[in-house]
Amino acid sequence: MICGASGLVLTDRETEFFKEYSPSGMILFARNCQTADQIKSLVNSFLEAVGHDALVLIDQEGGRVQRLVPPEWPQYPAGNSFGNLYDRNPEAALEAVWLAANLIGQDLAELGINMDCLPVLDLDSVEGHDVIGDRAYHADPDIVSEIGGRACEGLLAAGILPVIKHIPGHGRAGADSHKALPIVATPRRELEETDFVPFKKLSGMPAAMTAHVVYTNLDETRPATVSPAIIREVIRGFIGFNGLLMSDDISMNALEGTIAERTVALIEAGCDVALHCNGEYDEMVQVAKNVPHLNGAALARFEQALAMKSKPTPVKRGVAMERLQALIA
Repeated sequence: MICGASGLVLTDRETEFFKEYSPSGMILFARNCQTADQIKSLVNSFLEAVGHDALVLIDQEGGRVQRLVPPEWPQYPAGNSFGNLYDRNPEAALEAVWLAANLIGQDLAELGINMDCLPVLDLDSVEGHDVIGDRAYHADPDIVSEIGGRACEGLLAAGILPVIKHIPGHGRAGADSHKALPIVATPRRELEETDFVPFKKLSGMPAAMTAHVVYTNLDETRPATVSPAIIREVIRGFIGFNGLLMSDDISMNALEGTIAERTVALIEAGCDVALHCNGEYDEMVQVAKNVPHLNGAALARFEQALAMKSKPTPVKRGVAMERLQALIA
């Protein structure tokens, strides 16, 4: 499992929880982020408690989804800024998104964070709820693939592992899965030619996050996160993603049942890791009691993801930031 923490420091029982259950990772939110020194201390406390190589994640996309915020950290452009630039100047857009991702990666690496839930590969769709909205790079799947690929390269060059999301595609979803279950009735053939394309083209990335979305032509009732058919036939099959597959946050209202039931369902469906974000201790215990320790293929994918973390080759911050601002302006 990957779980959250309740605040700026670990409580005693959170420390004991991490020691006892040894989760695969921890994800940080705004409630966990105040200053650089505080975040470093929090990350170190987590790693000391689990006692093994672990993932430390954050949602640092830029735009309105950015946990590290000014004035302590720069404000980065939203995803659609790069898509809009691509329409005018593709080369400039691809340079800009690489620079933004690399600079974000440098911010994270300095704090001990090793994985970013970026890029968003969902398409910008007129059907979709604005929970994705300007987070999407573009409506064209090939352009999304190009921009998303460069974002992955920028993160990896900073020593940060990217997470492609929300597989197999959240762009058409007409509801916010934090609040309700979205249902997409688009024919499979059309999804294969559009929404699935960026994920298929970037299927070699180390990790992916699922969509809490029902695709009625793939599975009439179950969202992708808990659908064996979608994970087996689409995500692992048609898309060909063989990396670490984590759920989106299982405390979101799109999923039904208790936290324990959701956990069992996603593992049985084929997810490798359950992601639980809200830091509620009692829920974290229920997740931990209902996930197996990483083993077999899931453990191999976890180790494979960690192995993709390369020695950083970042660009000079000042020069890179000036260039990014000039390109986006």
